[in-house]
Amino acid sequence: MTTWRRAGALLISVALVVGLAACSDDPAAEEPGAASTTTTAPAPSGPVPECDPVASYAPEGPRPAPGQMPAGSTMREIQERGRLIVAVSGDLPLFGSLNPATNQLEGFDIDMAKAVARAIFGEDGRVTYKVVSFAQRIPDLQARTVDMVADIMTMNCARWELINFSTEYFTAGQQILVGADSDVTTIDDLAGRKACAADRSTSADLLAEDEYREIEAVIVPNVSDCMVEFQSGTVDAIVGDNTVLEGFADQDPYARVVGDALTTEPYGLGFNREDVDLTRFVNSVLEEMRQDGEWAEIYARWLPPPVPAPPPAVYGRALP
Repeated sequence: MTTWRRAGALLISVALVVGLAACSDDPAAEEPGAASTTTTAPAPSGPVPECDPVASYAPEGPRPAPGQMPAGSTMREIQERGRLIVAVSGDLPLFGSLNPATNQLEGFDIDMAKAVARAIFGEDGRVTYKVVSFAQRIPDLQARTVDMVADIMTMNCARWELINFSTEYFTAGQQILVGADSDVTTIDDLAGRKACAADRSTSADLLAEDEYREIEAVIVPNVSDCMVEFQSGTVDAIVGDNTVLEGFADQDPYARVVGDALTTEPYGLGFNREDVDLTRFVNSVLEEMRQDGEWAEIYARWLPPPVPAPPPAVYGRALP
């Protein structure tokens, strides 16, 4: 059994996640009725200033010990609540998906959330996971219904106008998934055909570019919905991050990922724009994970070898 296959069958995971609003290491932590409906984040007004999308706020001084968060800080608020609330995916193999055998969410992003919880509480079980669509991630941060997003979210300058990001914790790239017998080998071959992408994703942004106007874009709420469309024959291809598409292809013998990476997708953990202290705190956690080998352990747990060096931290973003 390959590393990719540890995620389990996609369609089973999708079926189990339908109707799941929130789940937690404590099953009684939040009721299923808390699921958010898909909304659209407001677009930033005016031109987006030039920025380095991967530059975040530098950690500040020694990190407080677990259970001893500074008074008045966002971390203290989370500590006193007793739970870290994190927006995640529930149907992305390897990064955030429901294991039908344990009824628990698992994956790279889930382990990132657990690491942040350990830094605040001293244990990783104090996490409430809120399963949301791609489109709901930023509105949930802005509404403060979650503390953090851990959901393969690409850092870019437009999103920095709306939320904060940690330093980069994973680097991916967009590719194309097609049928095993398809003659498509590049994105240019999709002209006149249907390609699916998730709403409010960088893949949907890519298909909206003038360069690809001859491709008929099919936009759905979640990237897992694209797999349903693909398997039913409604679309010819899926455009998405290779981290996701490789997991899909491993579970479907009639699908394959083709072409070179179309983009570079730096993933960051997301926060409310006002929570600079929490952003800096998490950046110190990520720095420690790079240095003590925990990042490499998480990579090896979910993704095929070889294990690369973790993305380096880039600091220098001016404090608001």
